Amino acid sequence: MSGREQEDGRLFPARPLIGVSIAVIRGGRVLLAARANEPMRGVWTLPGGLVEAGESLAAGALRELQEEVGALAEIVGPSLTPTEIILRDEAGRIRHHYVIHPHAALWRAVEPVPGPEALDVRWATLDEVAGLSTTPGLIDTLREAFSRVGSVPEGSAEGSAEGSV
Repeated sequence: MSGREQEDGRLFPARPLIGVSIAVIRGGRVLLAARANEPMRGVWTLPGGLVEAGESLAAGALRELQEEVGALAEIVGPSLTPTEIILRDEAGRIRHHYVIHPHAALWRAVEPVPGPEALDVRWATLDEVAGLSTTPGLIDTLREAFSRVGSVPEGSAEGSAEGSV
C-alpha cells in the first residue's frame, strides 16, 4: 500500500471517489497511458484522476491530461457514460471504489509524454485497444467517445466554455 493511497482515502474508502478521464482523439486514434500506480499498474487506460474540490468534471479532465502526459485538448460535449470500478480484497472488503466520468476530446497541441503517473503513452486505434490489457469498460467508453467526436466537424469542437486548456 502506498502512503499516498492511505493519506488521501483511496484505499478502503468510506464512500466512492469521483474521478475523471479523457479520451483524446486524433486522426482515428485515441491517446492511452499505461498506469504507473496501483491499482492496475501497467494496464492501459485513459489519462485521468480524481476531481479536486471546487473543480468541474471537464476542468478536472483537462488538468489531469496536462499533468499526466502534458498534452492539450478540447472537450467535445458533456461527459460520457460513467464507469464504476469496485475492487475488493481477499476478505471481500472494498479496497477501491471509483466513479469515473469520461470525456471525449480532440487533441489540440503538445505531443504526449509519460509523466509521473504514466509508465508509457501511445496512440491506438479501437482494433489495437481490443488486444491490450485495459481498465474495465474502456472499450465501451472509447466507442462512445469516437461516436461523439465523429459527429463534430473537423477543426471545431462543441461543448462547454471550459473546453480547452
